[in-house]
Amino acid sequence: MKKYHVKTYEEAVLVIEELGILPLAPLMPDYPALNTITLEEAWHSDTVFDPWIWRTKFSTHGVAGYGKFMKKKSILVSRQFLPFVKKVLGHPDSVEERYFNGYFSKEAHEIYQIISREEGIDTRALRMKANLRDSSKKKIFENALLELQGSMDIVISGIHEKKNNDGEKNGWSSTAYETYDSWALRNRIETINTDKESAKKFILAHFSTRCNEQSVKKWEKIFT
Repeated sequence: MKKYHVKTYEEAVLVIEELGILPLAPLMPDYPALNTITLEEAWHSDTVFDPWIWRTKFSTHGVAGYGKFMKKKSILVSRQFLPFVKKVLGHPDSVEERYFNGYFSKEAHEIYQIISREEGIDTRALRMKANLRDSSKKKIFENALLELQGSMDIVISGIHEKKNNDGEKNGWSSTAYETYDSWALRNRIETINTDKESAKKFILAHFSTRCNEQSVKKWEKIFT
């Protein structure tokens, strides 16, 4: 497979557009990840060359959908490829219908409702409004977010910086979440009129021209 070496944000955008899917960390052998195609010393350097800063910038700029969409790992999906991935990993029924039919936990359903009312809400506020702020409930909160990202009902839309009363950055930034539908509409992501099987064939055909046979088989398992 082609080897990629990226130093700038603009170069990373081109790689995402070419590959369609770029995980932050290795998802499978012999397939690129953001941390394998960038310089190790650039990470957390707090410069324009820092891929840790880029990860939410892609989503903020509408370049790629971002979230833990596959195998509970953070993934970037290009805006052109995203509708096909959503068609396969998503679900034709609404969140309400799935919750009613027992496919969603109570916590995931409640968190989705909060996010849909306050698009772009950050993690701190979301935990508090979901009554999951206690440390004993942290795992419940995290699992609910994984549920919603795994079905691509929500995406990571950016970060919120924690600031003091003087408006100065104070402490760690907090992840912001948005429903997929809101993010896609806001960023003018096209919808596709095709079925799940056709979308899957398109994805696998795409990877068959970019990956070795072993990687294609692994992609097939992910999208099954």
